[in-house]
Amino acid sequence: MRGMRLALAAVAAALVPVAALAQASPPPAGASILMWSPEQQQAGYKAMETLAAHEVVKRGPTVFPLPAGAPLDPKLKIAGTPHDIESFMAAYRVSGLLVIKDGKVLLERYGLERTPADRWTSFSVAKSVTSTLVGAAIQDGFIRSLDDPVTTYIPELKGGGYEGVSVRQLITMTSGVKWNEDYTSLDSDVAKVGLSVIEPGVNPVVSYMRRLPRDVPPGSKFHYSTGETDLVGILVSNAVGKPLSQYLSEKIWAPFGMEQDAIWIEDVAGHERGGCCMSMTLRDYGRIGMFILGGGKAGGKQMVPEGWTADATRAHIAVSPAHPEYGGYGYFWWIMPGGDGYEALGIFGQSITTFPKDGLIIVVNSAWPAADTAALNAARGKLTAAIRAAAVR
Repeated sequence: MRGMRLALAAVAAALVPVAALAQASPPPAGASILMWSPEQQQAGYKAMETLAAHEVVKRGPTVFPLPAGAPLDPKLKIAGTPHDIESFMAAYRVSGLLVIKDGKVLLERYGLERTPADRWTSFSVAKSVTSTLVGAAIQDGFIRSLDDPVTTYIPELKGGGYEGVSVRQLITMTSGVKWNEDYTSLDSDVAKVGLSVIEPGVNPVVSYMRRLPRDVPPGSKFHYSTGETDLVGILVSNAVGKPLSQYLSEKIWAPFGMEQDAIWIEDVAGHERGGCCMSMTLRDYGRIGMFILGGGKAGGKQMVPEGWTADATRAHIAVSPAHPEYGGYGYFWWIMPGGDGYEALGIFGQSITTFPKDGLIIVVNSAWPAADTAALNAARGKLTAAIRAAAVR
């Protein structure tokens, strides 16, 4: 259940066929990125800027250094089968694996014909970046408080299910608004949101979301809603008066020292998806982890309020009260059971896993054969555990 919810319908609508890239048969008519073949995944995930409308997140003049540390060679077993890093990456279609401890790179490997210069799509890892921009907007005075009503920043939501919902409730997915995240139904909310301009002059995501009814009282229940993460992206850009890509460049990408421009996929109205689909290099995924672990400072300046990153990466609500093993949820971050680690997660095997007390960051980019399954998540969990055991000895 952790990290597996991501709507791709609006992104898929913007994508051109990738069959030519991979010399594979085209998907069935109307198929989305969720249905790409392994060959199409391998080609498309590192070439999203050629497939969909996007904005560029510009890097700055300097690069945050990631020096080499003592190398790791972890071993693990999955269902009785022994694996080293090479065999695990082959078995689970990993395109990039990066381990940083105390600011030093202990392990950096690439697969699926990816190079260090190749970007890779983030899927829902972008959500954690979007919530960080909420913190930046508070630091800059554009958002007064997390307890402000959402309608202060998206007034078109007044009078609907989001009336009385706070920014805090939106970024912890506790709005109480009814939402269907069923990827198998073309009639689900996640399949329909943002696909067309419903009202001229109103973002199509906002148009769709403001028609949704209230289900439970705000703040009472965690319920994953991809539409709400896109709302947060719109909220931030409305508050700061700038595109998300520009604000991200100004607050993190350039001052922190990312090594390469990133790209951010847009919705059909030309607004960056707050919940999806940035593309960046493996090391820049690691630098996101470093920025959060370091308390949100870039270029010697505090970019988010003091204590923001600690608050964002603690559990504000249980994912499922009946299943404590699912952990908790922060500000678009998944919190591990026991609270000793937190993760930014995206489908098909994208993750930034951080153990703050160990100074340890583990980045995985993949092209899993399924968006998310218990077995695939368990395998990545065993890899993470093996790496942590080897790194913290």
